[in-house]
Amino acid sequence: MDVVNVMIQGKPVVIFRKSSCCMSHSVESLIRGFGANLTVYELDRITNGQQIERALVQLGFRQSLPAVFIGQQLVGNERQVMSLHVQNQLVPLLIQAGAIWMWNK
Repeated sequence: MDVVNVMIQGKPVVIFRKSSCCMSHSVESLIRGFGANLTVYELDRITNGQQIERALVQLGFRQSLPAVFIGQQLVGNERQVMSLHVQNQLVPLLIQAGAIWMWNK
């Protein structure tokens, strides 16, 4: 658990994924499309990837990757992210987390 907390600390958006997962790429593209500042960890390409996956389970993540954190809070996988987007709740969450900036002209 601590390893995940260290990795998400101070980062507005963090995605834990596997490099070959097409849904992970879709979620990343969606969030990047809003101009969001995000950090991506490919668990199959880092040495402690399995340890991180176990830590995600300890945090309550029992779904398939990607695991998406916004504002240091576990949002879920691609289904939860897409649901937030469809409900027009994703952008406000990204703004609140400091991942994107909005301004009025």
